[in-house]
Amino acid sequence: MRAVAYKIPQAISAETSLIDVDLPVPTPEGRDLLVEIKAVSVNPVDTKVRAGSKPEPDQLRVLGFDAAGIVKAVGPGVKLFQPGDAVFYAGAINRPGSNAEFHLVDERLVGKKPETLDFPAAAALPLTAITAWEMLFHRLKVNDPVPGANAILIVGGAGGVGSIAIQLARTLTNLTVIATASRPETQKWAYDLGAHHVIDHFKPIAREIEQLALGAPGFVFSTTNTKDHIGEIINLIAPQGRFGLIDDPEALDVVPFKRKSVSVHWELMFTRSLFKTKDMEEQHNLLNEVSRLVDTGKIRSTVTESLGTINAASLKTAHALIESGRTKGKLVLAGF
Repeated sequence: MRAVAYKIPQAISAETSLIDVDLPVPTPEGRDLLVEIKAVSVNPVDTKVRAGSKPEPDQLRVLGFDAAGIVKAVGPGVKLFQPGDAVFYAGAINRPGSNAEFHLVDERLVGKKPETLDFPAAAALPLTAITAWEMLFHRLKVNDPVPGANAILIVGGAGGVGSIAIQLARTLTNLTVIATASRPETQKWAYDLGAHHVIDHFKPIAREIEQLALGAPGFVFSTTNTKDHIGEIINLIAPQGRFGLIDDPEALDVVPFKRKSVSVHWELMFTRSLFKTKDMEEQHNLLNEVSRLVDTGKIRSTVTESLGTINAASLKTAHALIESGRTKGKLVLAGF
C-alpha cells in the first residue's frame, strides 16, 4: 500500500523530511478496524512529531491522526462497526498513522462519519473536536457554572481547535463566547462560527475583556501561545474560575492562580488511547455526537483548504503551512 513516512526528524524544507513509501497492508486484530483511507487532515501534532520524534533505528514512521474512510475488515473483538461503514477518527499517537491507503485503529476511538459531509470535510473534524469536547466538558466542566461568571474566553479562536471549540460552546452551553483573533479574515471566521465577541490577542487581553463590560470570564481555554498570554489570563479570569491549555509552554508558573483559587487543566486527546483507560469508548461516543450535531445543522466542518492527494509533496506543503502559524480552520488531503 502507498504511504507517507519519515526516517529521521528534519526541517520540513529538507528533501527527505517526508517520503513516499510502499508498505504491507496490516491485518486487524482484537478490536481493530482496517480502514481504507479516503481523506486526512493535518494538525500541529503531526509537525511536532515529525520534527522531534526519532523512529527506531532503520524504521519508518507513518504520521497522520485525523482520517475519514471506509471499514474494509474488522478484528475478532469488534462490536461497534462492520465492513462498509463510513467512519472518522483521530487515532492514537503510539501507533502507525493514517497517511496510508489502509490504517488500523481501535474501534473505541472511531465515530460514524457525518452523512452530510464528504470524506475531506469529515476528516477535518475528529482530533480538534475530541480535544475541544474533552477540554470543555470533561476538564473545565463548562456546564457547571462559576459563581458570578457567565463567559468563556477561547484564545486562538481561528485555529483548528478554537474553530470547533467556539461552535461547541455556542451550541451546547449558555455561556457568552469570546474568542481571540488578530487578522480581519480570522476575526470574521471566528464571528461566523458563533463567537459573540472577538478580541485581538496582540493587544492586552485583560483590557480588551474589561472593555466588553461582561464581567470576568469564568473559563479560559488557551489553544496556543500560552506563554505569551499567561499573565493576562491570570489577571482577567474570574475568582474560582477554570483555566485549560493544550499547547506546550517551556514552563508554566501556576502559583499566581492561587489567590483566585483557579484550577488548571491540561488536555491531551491521546491520553485515553495511550493508557488504554477504561473510558476509551468516550471518544467513540463523543464523535458520534459530533456527527449528529453536524447532520442536524448545529455545527459545521472547519475545513478551509484542500491541498490535493495524499503524498509526500502535498503533506510537506501542509506541514509548512501549519508551522507558519497563520492557518485558519483545517487543511485536508484526499485520495492517493
